[in-house]
Amino acid sequence: MMLEVQRHAAAIIGRVLAGHSLDAEFARSAHTRMAWTASERGALQDICYGTLRFLGRIDAMLEALLDRPLRDEKLRGLLRVALYQIEYTRAAPYAIVDHAVNACGRIGQTPARGLVNAVLRNFVRRRTAITGAAERSEGARFSHPQWWIDKLRDQYPEQYAAILNASNLRPPLTLRVNRRRTDPDAYLRQLAASGVAAERIGESAIRLATPTPVERIPGFADGLVSVQDAGAQRAAELIDLADCQRVLDACAAPGGKLTHMCELADVDLLALDSDTTRLERVRNNLGRLGLHARVACGDACAPETWWDGRSFDRILVDVPCSGSGVVRRHPDIKWLRRASDIARFADVQCRMLDALWRLLASGGKLLYGTCSVFREENDLQVAQFLERHRNACHVSLPGADINQNQPPGQLLPDDRHDGFFYALLQKQ
Repeated sequence: MMLEVQRHAAAIIGRVLAGHSLDAEFARSAHTRMAWTASERGALQDICYGTLRFLGRIDAMLEALLDRPLRDEKLRGLLRVALYQIEYTRAAPYAIVDHAVNACGRIGQTPARGLVNAVLRNFVRRRTAITGAAERSEGARFSHPQWWIDKLRDQYPEQYAAILNASNLRPPLTLRVNRRRTDPDAYLRQLAASGVAAERIGESAIRLATPTPVERIPGFADGLVSVQDAGAQRAAELIDLADCQRVLDACAAPGGKLTHMCELADVDLLALDSDTTRLERVRNNLGRLGLHARVACGDACAPETWWDGRSFDRILVDVPCSGSGVVRRHPDIKWLRRASDIARFADVQCRMLDALWRLLASGGKLLYGTCSVFREENDLQVAQFLERHRNACHVSLPGADINQNQPPGQLLPDDRHDGFFYALLQKQ
């Protein structure tokens, strides 16, 4: 069956690099894996995510192993996943090579069995030399596109390497405690009693020592906790909520920040999103946590189609963005994004901010957020907004200026959280 896992992983990688998202490909092919064991499904996920995480390095190694360019993409995909398995997993190299050779027939490349065998065995023999040579290239060493590396070097000359390396780490599994049902210390004791090692890393954030499927997390089904990155949890803590406020979450799906706000205060909250399918996840999350919010489908850039004319005291604008701060959770992003996409996202962000600003009450606060590390989407976007709107002022965020080498409000990815940016704006 491991041969089938390898073949399936190669096919998914191929479709992703042809322009499809990794999440969508996993969802699309879920029915073919229904008979697989949990171990096989886990192996597939590890191979797909790992191959994309280190694709720059893997491709550099593959290029060094080939005498001539490889034109067949199915064959290239098979070699990519096999190289990932040999270099980054504990599976026996001889078994990986054997599976890859046998998989050639499954992808219509039986004549290539000799080539696959020779390439992979050559890598096993010369592994140290091949990997060492690959490290000389920035694209291989950091496993990011060169334009991405250059942009980060320009914007964060002292930190770009740390950002890139952090973006290739396996992400931690962090929980957010539902304070309406328990508290962090009590939940830590519950985890300890269940034999789950964890530590508290924020107001409501608890990081598990070992990632665990949600169905095995104590209290998850009962709404005691949600899965949410520690950096994402900052949003609800920064927006300055109080009971009875009228609040808008303008891009609410899948509902992590929305439900956190509901946990922190008794507010009249409208959850807005333009995707009806994703709004079902919002409703499901609200139900599991025992929370309530009004849910509506609408375009945040066109309030006239859904707004009732009553101003909001607080608005959370978690805008569409490049996702450059969360690539360790979505490694396909860095290979699917193009440098030109950043300007396109910045244009949407600009229009969304302008459209929603007029919905904010005088004295109200709007929290602008992204999961990006690119400054065009973050502090530069906010600076341009402040130039356009003289009735807006920038409110200092607690702990935002700890690192003077990065813009205020910028969280760079590290071993505790992903990359996020927040700016709190108040209407005068």
